[in-house]
Amino acid sequence: MDDTQEESLFEAPPIAEQERMVEAILFASAEPVSLREMAGRMPHGCEPLLAVQNIQKRYEGRGVSVVKVQDAWAIRTAPDLGFLMHRETVETRKLSRAAIETLAIVAYHQPVTRAEIEEIRGVAVSRGTVDQLLELDWIKIGRRRQTPGRPVTFVVTESFLDHFGLESARDLPGLKELRAAGLLENRPAPGAEALPEPQTDAELQENLFDDAIEEPEDGPLY
Repeated sequence: MDDTQEESLFEAPPIAEQERMVEAILFASAEPVSLREMAGRMPHGCEPLLAVQNIQKRYEGRGVSVVKVQDAWAIRTAPDLGFLMHRETVETRKLSRAAIETLAIVAYHQPVTRAEIEEIRGVAVSRGTVDQLLELDWIKIGRRRQTPGRPVTFVVTESFLDHFGLESARDLPGLKELRAAGLLENRPAPGAEALPEPQTDAELQENLFDDAIEEPEDGPLY
């Protein structure tokens, strides 16, 4: 008996049952789950993508939603109800301005080396700043650059995207949104002329850190 005949002996469960399986997997997992991992847990012949898409539609407008995070899926509290969870979350230490700037540069310019981060910020990046972001699992070490010295690069993680409710780095807010949220100042860097307001998302991201940078808050350097 060939493989085709053998596989035909195993009939996949009805799609409704597959949806129940996917729902159970996502509900029990604190981290986003990939389609490959779902398929590995489910019976042969199941279609986890179809099942998760059906669940996503069913949960529209409910207290929780099914969201995509890069190539994985998760069940999360509806964004407009996040305020109800304030007593359930763990308060973490506040990021320094240096850490916020470094994180934003990695997010918008990834993959990016330490030297490139320092060039954009205009100041050196301390070991403590990078270690804090690595410890939070918001950035990770990427591939080495094929340049002299082969420096490592940094990229944002799936945890970073999940924390901020982003499907991918392409969903990051533009310069106007960051200014409106108070995360960037409007004044230009000392001795520099004010930049014209960019109009497109590409221009917004490209000019993100052409604005003012405060005095460095970092500690000892590497």
